[in-house]
Amino acid sequence: MADIQINNMLFIPESCLSFQAARSSGPGGQNVNKLNTRVTLIFDLPNCPTLTDPQRQRLRSVLSSRLDKDGRVRISSQRHRSQYANRQDALERFRALVAEALRARPKRRKTTVPPAAHRKRLEQKKRRSLIKQLRSSVDND
Repeated sequence: MADIQINNMLFIPESCLSFQAARSSGPGGQNVNKLNTRVTLIFDLPNCPTLTDPQRQRLRSVLSSRLDKDGRVRISSQRHRSQYANRQDALERFRALVAEALRARPKRRKTTVPPAAHRKRLEQKKRRSLIKQLRSSVDND
């Protein structure tokens, strides 16, 4: 396997990724008891040479809940019965996670309340106030 393509501009070298296998708790019958099918993908975020500093900062903040004490990202998969399928699933989830974290968010444009909506709101307030005033004058008589 070569570099992992995140988007058109970014490739993560395979040297930044490592995989660990462990016993899975998912489906598989006796297979679960004797084979290491759960796969944990570990991404070495601090030492990845293809990331720029702003990208690294952004990933660190967005993926903070997935970081270990060394700053590495961990993604586990145990959906499938085979280690190979779980490895592919972990890679796909990693690719989607990093692409979403690095996607540029559109800037918020300031808007104003339209004058007609402002007038309508004030009219409704006056109407409601009048109803309450009439209600209180009936109770006092």
